Amino acid sequence: MAVLTGIAAAALAPTAPALAEPLWPNGPNVPGAPAIIPTQAPCSPAARACLRLSSNEVWLMDDGKVTYGPTPMSHGMQGFETPPGVFHVAFKELYHWSTMHNAPMHYAVFFNGDIAFHIGPVEHKSHGCIRLTEPGAIAVYHYLNPGDVVEVVP
Repeated sequence: MAVLTGIAAAALAPTAPALAEPLWPNGPNVPGAPAIIPTQAPCSPAARACLRLSSNEVWLMDDGKVTYGPTPMSHGMQGFETPPGVFHVAFKELYHWSTMHNAPMHYAVFFNGDIAFHIGPVEHKSHGCIRLTEPGAIAVYHYLNPGDVVEVVP
């Protein structure tokens, strides 16, 4: 009887809540939520950054594995479309000023001429640049370096 009482007491004892894995790398921990960590992005293993225009998502990658993302983004509006293709990071500037649009481009990473990743409102289309949330832009800025491959898929 003492053994059964001990087992029942152990079963009813409060336990610490199980912690879920992050929903995405560097994302929030949501206790009780299942882990939803993307293992694939729609780009080749050569890509260090992968952008999918149709879903407005960006991933950072290392040898075909997702290291960050997806993170939300916006891209070029009609008449200023962001073209699909394979590009290379040209340069980056922490505080770039756009003379074309007379506007700041914080955490700018240029990869296709005057097209760059930078902080901006992801709920509005751009003139071709990839607008990211502040955490996304910071992650992209610190991860990518000149020469890194950026793939943009439809």
